[in-house]
Amino acid sequence: MPNRRDPEAPARAGTQTIHALPEGLDALPWELPRVFLGLDGEAATPGGAGTWILPVPYEATTSWASGTREGPRAIIDASRYVELFDHELDHDPSRQGVYTFPALELARGDAARAMAELEDACGRVLDAAAGRRVIMIGGEHSVSAPAIRAHARRSRERLCVLQFDAHLDLRESLDGSALSHACAMARVIGEVDLVTVGARGISAEEWRVAETSDNVAVITGEEIAATADEPHDWMDRALESLHDPVYITFDVDFFDPSLVPATGTPEPGGGRWHPTTAFLRRVFGEHRVVGVDVVEHAPIPGFTAPDFLVAKLIYRMIGYWSKGSFS
Repeated sequence: MPNRRDPEAPARAGTQTIHALPEGLDALPWELPRVFLGLDGEAATPGGAGTWILPVPYEATTSWASGTREGPRAIIDASRYVELFDHELDHDPSRQGVYTFPALELARGDAARAMAELEDACGRVLDAAAGRRVIMIGGEHSVSAPAIRAHARRSRERLCVLQFDAHLDLRESLDGSALSHACAMARVIGEVDLVTVGARGISAEEWRVAETSDNVAVITGEEIAATADEPHDWMDRALESLHDPVYITFDVDFFDPSLVPATGTPEPGGGRWHPTTAFLRRVFGEHRVVGVDVVEHAPIPGFTAPDFLVAKLIYRMIGYWSKGSFS
C-alpha cells in the first residue's frame, strides 16, 4: 500500500495539494500528493527539502518506441509505494525532505528552442537550489545535454559525466537532427569528460569518436558481463576514470530488458540491480556528485514493475547522495 503518514499527524493538505481546498475540508483524509514519495508537510516544501525533483516529460526524437513523455508521471506515481526506510543504509532518507516541481512544459515542434528553454530552466533551478541535490526525471535523453551544460557552466572545475547507457549517444546527428536523443553526449563532450558504462549498441561512428577522444572512457556491456564473478574489476576501472565533480546521467536502457523493458531502444545483456546499486554506492561514496538525471523510461500500461524499479533507483541515489549528512 502507499506510504502513509503517522495516523496521529495532521491530515494531508496544504503545501503539495494541487488545488486549494474549500474552507473546513483540509482535515479530511485526502490521498497522498502526487509528488515523489507522496511526501507532504514541511519535508515537501522547497525550503524544507534537501533534494529537489525536476520532471521534464519532453519527447520529440524517439527513434523506435515512444512514451518517454509519460515517464516522469509513472515514476512519481510508483514512488509513492517505495518503502521509505532503507535497510541498506539503516536510515530513512526521506526525512531530509524531497520537493517535487511541477513538470516543465517545453516548446513543441522546435527542438532548439526547447533545449534553450531547458538549459535556462536548469540554470535557474541550480541557482535557487543553493547546494541542494537536484535530480531531473525525463523524458528522452536529449534533455540531459542542457542540464549538463548548466552544471558545467557553474563549475570551477571541468565536469566529469558518468553515463549509464546501452548506447554511447555520440552520433553527430540522427534522422537529420543534431538534437536527437542519440546525440546527447555528442552535444557536451567538447565541454566535459565522459565515462560511459554498459554500452552495447554502438555505431561505427560513435566507436571511432570514443576511440579517438582523450576525454571519453567506455566500459562496455560485454566487459561488465565478462567480470560478473569479479564485478569490482569493471567498477574499479570506471571509478579510476572518474574525477570530481561528477554528474550522473542514467538512461534506463542500461538495464537488461528483462528488468526494464519499458524503454524506447532496449538492448539485451544489460545491467543487473545489485551490481548497479553497489557501483552507485561507491560512486557517491568516493566522488563528489553534483547532479543527476534519469531518462528514457517509457511506461508500459498495466505493467508497473519497471516504474517501481526506476522510482526505487532514484530513491537509492538520494540515499547514497545524502548519506554523509544523516543525523
